[in-house]
Amino acid sequence: MPTEVVAIAASFMRGGTSKGLFFLPSDLPAEPEARDALLLRAIGSPDPYARHIDGLGGASSSTSKVVLVQRSARPGCDVDYLFGQVAIDQPLVDWSGSCGNLAAAVGPFALHAGLVDGAPADGLATVRIWQANLGQRIVAHVPMQGGQVRELGDFALDGVPFPAAEIRLDFLDPAGGGGLPLLPTGRVQDVLPVPGLGPVPATLVNSGNATVIVPAASLGLAGTELSAQLNTDAALLARCEAVRAQGAVAMGLAATPAQATRERPATPKLALVGAPADYVASDGRAVASGQMDVLVRMVSMGQFHHALPGTGAIALASAAALPGTLLAPGIGAGGAGLRMGHPSGCIETEAEAAQDAGGAWRIRRVSVSRSARRLMTGQVWVPR
Repeated sequence: MPTEVVAIAASFMRGGTSKGLFFLPSDLPAEPEARDALLLRAIGSPDPYARHIDGLGGASSSTSKVVLVQRSARPGCDVDYLFGQVAIDQPLVDWSGSCGNLAAAVGPFALHAGLVDGAPADGLATVRIWQANLGQRIVAHVPMQGGQVRELGDFALDGVPFPAAEIRLDFLDPAGGGGLPLLPTGRVQDVLPVPGLGPVPATLVNSGNATVIVPAASLGLAGTELSAQLNTDAALLARCEAVRAQGAVAMGLAATPAQATRERPATPKLALVGAPADYVASDGRAVASGQMDVLVRMVSMGQFHHALPGTGAIALASAAALPGTLLAPGIGAGGAGLRMGHPSGCIETEAEAAQDAGGAWRIRRVSVSRSARRLMTGQVWVPR
């Protein structure tokens, strides 16, 4: 039983289509087990009612997140960014992956906290971020005005109800995180033997986060369905997890599907893709097939995402830049822009890929625009 309630300095921030609690590591226990226990309690997990009533989590994969940011000792980097995906119904903080959406808030948080030297009073501040979970570099271009982060603007982001200032993110060499190569199996296409489904064609890519890409049709979907509808289908969610877990085994991330489900709920992600088609987004807007190159519905932490995880967009952009991967018809290799239709609308990424002398592919950069905003700064009160 807790014996006291402690106050921990924190900021609550939106980044892209996610939001989470941001901390300085120096304000948290140094011992990982004690740190994770505090973070779980701050979010309100585990919650058997899946509501996060007694914490600051939002009871979804997009809102049950924590971020730790500190000055970096690494040459060429300003700050270190460590991301934790907090499970809703079990006592687990999954540190195996990253969050591309909350990456948009790392630069603003670091600037607000005085962790970045030499930022201009006006114009764009360049914040060089070390993504500590995956060992990757991100460059955030954060707008400044009058010596402060400019949060307001007219940049519209599908999945976010209000416009804000645009933050451009460059994910440099985003492939290969966690010790896995860009193509963990060495192939651009694989076939996963999934119990109850049979052979499922897949592209397994490790860029942004490890991601299993399969045709939406392999799970009986058109790809135009909305997450609110899909998340009521328990049998479908179970089939998706079976595919994801089998992909984790094929990628070498788990010894068995059961281990993947139990110990790695956050990664790999699962992306269901299909050919462009007209559909109605979750806010009621019509989305035309001509606005996209591929339809995407992504599963994160056992639920269909209401938009698209930032790292999922990176993985798909990377896969689209490689010849022979399993994506919707009409997508070719070489990179450039990729427009993805998701439940809340569309997102566009830009990828730069190249082959080395031996013919191996490398993803040099994936760029995407997001926005971010402080929602609250102060203290979170945590029983311990």
